[in-house]
Amino acid sequence: MAPESLVATTARERILVLDGAMGTMIQGYQLSDADYRGKRFADYPSDLKGANDLLNITQGEVIKEIHSSYLESGADILTTNTFNSNSISMSDYKLERIVQELNIEGARLAREAADNVSTAERPRFVAGVLGPTNRTASLSPDVSDPGYRAVTFDEVRATYHEAGAALIEGGVDILLLETVFDTLNAKAALFAFEELFEEYGRRLPVMVSGTITDRSGRTLTGQTIEAFWFSVRHAGPISIGLNCSFGAAQLRPYIAELSATVDCMISAYPNAGLPNEFSEYDEPPEETAGHIRTWAEDGLVNFVGGCCGTTPDHIQSIAEAVAGFPPREPPILQPHLRLSGLEAIEVGA
Repeated sequence: MAPESLVATTARERILVLDGAMGTMIQGYQLSDADYRGKRFADYPSDLKGANDLLNITQGEVIKEIHSSYLESGADILTTNTFNSNSISMSDYKLERIVQELNIEGARLAREAADNVSTAERPRFVAGVLGPTNRTASLSPDVSDPGYRAVTFDEVRATYHEAGAALIEGGVDILLLETVFDTLNAKAALFAFEELFEEYGRRLPVMVSGTITDRSGRTLTGQTIEAFWFSVRHAGPISIGLNCSFGAAQLRPYIAELSATVDCMISAYPNAGLPNEFSEYDEPPEETAGHIRTWAEDGLVNFVGGCCGTTPDHIQSIAEAVAGFPPREPPILQPHLRLSGLEAIEVGA
C-alpha cells in the first residue's frame, strides 16, 4: 500500500481551508481586452476578454497576487487558475494549442505562492483544478435529437489526460475535479487520472466535488448526491463534496447527507449566498463563516472554502470560524463495500 500523502495526514489533524473565488477577484482588477491579450496575443483573431485562464500567461503577476492574498487570509490549499484549461473548453477561444502551457503556468504560479509561505509546521498545498468542460457526454444539446452527443467519452478522457499531465508537471499536490454536473464526464476524468498515475509511477490525492442544480439535490444529469458518490467511489478519492450550487445555508442539508453516507473525507465550498437581482453575490463574510462554523461544530467536514462571490475576507472569516474544531471522522461503513462494475464486492474478500 502506498504511503499516505502529506495532504491526507494534515487533513486528519485539522480542517483544511481552501481558497475562494478566482473569477470574482479577477473582476476586481477590471482588466481590458488588451490586458487579457498581452503582447503575445495582441493580434490574435479571436475575442479573448473573459478567458481568465489565459491570464496565467499574459498577467501572471495578477494571478500570483490573488493567490498570495488568499494565503495571507488563512488558506491552506490554493486552487489553480485552470478551471477551463482543457481543449474542449478552450476551443471557444481557439486556444486549444496552448492548453498544456496554461496548466503548467497555472500550477507554477500557485506553487510559487504556496512555497513562499509554507513551513514544516504549516504546509501549504496546491490543488490542480479541472473543471467540468462545457460539454456533456450524457445529454444531448439538441432537443430534436436526444441521441446526439456533442462529445464522446474518449474525447473527454483525452482532454483530462492532457490537462492533468500538465498540472502534474507544474507541481500540484492534488488533482481537484470540481463543479461536476455530469458523472460520465467525471468517470472519463478519473479514468484519465488512473492512466496518468500509472505513467508517472506515483499517485496524487484526488478530490471530487460535484454541483447540484436545485433543491431536489440532484446533479444536472439527474443523480442524487448519494448515487453520485457511489458512481465515483471506485476511484478512491481522498474526498467527495459539493461546491458552487448554493450558499452555505442552502448547501448544509446536502453536506450532512454526504457526511452520513461517505467513508472518505468531505469537502464543501459554497457560494457567498444566493445571487441578487443583478446576479451578484453579496453575503457578508461573517454570515458565510457562521454557517460553515456549524458544519465544523457538527463534525461534517474536512475541507472548507468558498466558491462564487467569495473573497479573501470570506476565507479569513471561514478559517477563523473552523479553527480548533476537529476534522470529520469518516464512518466505518458495514459492510464495507466498493463497486466493481455492476457487482458489490467486500473489500478484502
